[in-house]
Amino acid sequence: MVIAVIGAQWGDEGKGKIVDLLAERFDVVVRYQGGHNAGHSVQIGNQSFVLHLLPSGVVHQGKTCVLGNGMVIDPKAFFEEADRLMGQGITITPERVKVSSRAHLILPYHRALDHTSEERLGNERVGTTLRGIGPAYEDKAGRRGIRFADALVPEVLRSRIERNLEDANRIIEAYGGQRLEASPIIEETSAIVERLAPFICDTSHFLNQAAARGESILLEGAQATLLDVDHGTYPFVTSSSTVIGGALVGTGLAPKHLAGVLGIVRTYTTRVGEGPFPTEMLESEAELGQLIRERGREYGASTGRPRRCGWFDAFATRYAAEINGFTSVALTKLDVLDTLDEIKVCVGYNLDGKKCDSLPAVSQDLRRVEPVYETLPGWKSSTLGMTDLSELPRAAREYVNFLSNHIGVEIGLVSTGPERSQTIIVRESALAKWLRG
Repeated sequence: MVIAVIGAQWGDEGKGKIVDLLAERFDVVVRYQGGHNAGHSVQIGNQSFVLHLLPSGVVHQGKTCVLGNGMVIDPKAFFEEADRLMGQGITITPERVKVSSRAHLILPYHRALDHTSEERLGNERVGTTLRGIGPAYEDKAGRRGIRFADALVPEVLRSRIERNLEDANRIIEAYGGQRLEASPIIEETSAIVERLAPFICDTSHFLNQAAARGESILLEGAQATLLDVDHGTYPFVTSSSTVIGGALVGTGLAPKHLAGVLGIVRTYTTRVGEGPFPTEMLESEAELGQLIRERGREYGASTGRPRRCGWFDAFATRYAAEINGFTSVALTKLDVLDTLDEIKVCVGYNLDGKKCDSLPAVSQDLRRVEPVYETLPGWKSSTLGMTDLSELPRAAREYVNFLSNHIGVEIGLVSTGPERSQTIIVRESALAKWLRG
C-alpha cells in the first residue's frame, strides 16, 4: 500500500504531526520534493523534533526513510540535521536512511544566486528562504545540475562545479555580490559527499521493490498544492511539483502502487512570504489574525518568520482536492479557533462582478478577487485533546461537516492539539481503514 500526504493550502498545515502519526503503521516513509527550506515540527511528549530534509517518520526507530530523486539536497544541511537528531536519540544510519543517487545537490553558489535573484526582483520578490533551493532546481531543469551519482565521481564533480561557477559568478558580480572561488567549494563538497556516500543508492529501485514485496510506503512532500510550480499561485510558488503527480515523479514509484491520497488542511489558512492571499486577515481583522498567529504558533520552523493568517478558503481547497484526487482529508488545529465568537469560511470568489468557476491562474487577478464568505457560530469552549467526534461541541462538529461538504471530500481526521494523542480518527473513513491495514 502506498499513501501520499499532500498539503492543500500554502504549506505549514501540520503535515509533520500527521506523517508522524501515520508513520508507525508504514514500513517506509519518503520525501519526494523540496529542500531544507520547509520545516516540519513533531511534538512527542515534552520533546520537539524540527525536521527540514528528513521525513517525519525518522523519529520512529524501526522505519526506513528515503530522500527521493525529486529533492534538492544541501549535503552540509543533511549532516547538521542528522547530527542534531542523533543528539536527541534518533538513529541515523545508511541502513535506515537512503538518499537518491538522482537527487541534485545544493551548493554555495546556489545560495548566492538566491540572494541575487530576490534583490533583482525588488517589489516582485517571491520571499524565498534564501537557501539555494530555487537556483538548484533551475540548474536541474537547465541540465546543469549535479546529482549525487555525478558527485561521487571526483573529476565529474570538479569539472561541473568549475563550469557552473563561471556562469554563476557573472550574475553574482553583476549585482554587486562577491565572486566565489571553485577550489574551496570542490574541496568541501568532495569531503562531505564522501561522508554521505554510504547513504546514496537507487531509491526508485528500492521503493518499487519494497512495494512489490507488499511493504507499506508513505509519501511526504514539502510545501503544498498552492505552491506547486505548475498549479500554484505562480510566480509566488516553490520550484518543484508539490502535487500528487510530483510525488510519483519525485520517487520513481509506478502509479499502479498508489492506493490513496490524504490532503492536509488547517481550520484556517496561512501563507509565508509574498504572493496573493484572498482570505488574509488585514486592517479591521489584523488583531484577530494576530490572535490566531499566537494561539496557533504560526512562525516558520526553519526561519521563525511570522505567517500571514486568514480564514479557511474552501474554494481554493476544493481546487486542491480536484488537482490531487484526495481520498480523505486531515483537518488540523481545530483547538486554535476555540475562543472565537464566529468563524468565516470563504466558499467562492467574485472577480469583476462575476463568479469564478475555478482558481484564477493570474496572480494579479487573485489579488483582486472578492471572497464570498459564510459565517458560522463559534463554540467558545475548549476542544484541546479531544479524541472522539462525539466529544466536540455541536458547533465544532457542524463546522467540520461544513468544511467537508464544501471541499467535497470526507474529513477522516481532526487534530485537537500538537501531540499524537490529541487526535480524532473518524470511524469508517478511508483514513481509518488505512490505519487498520
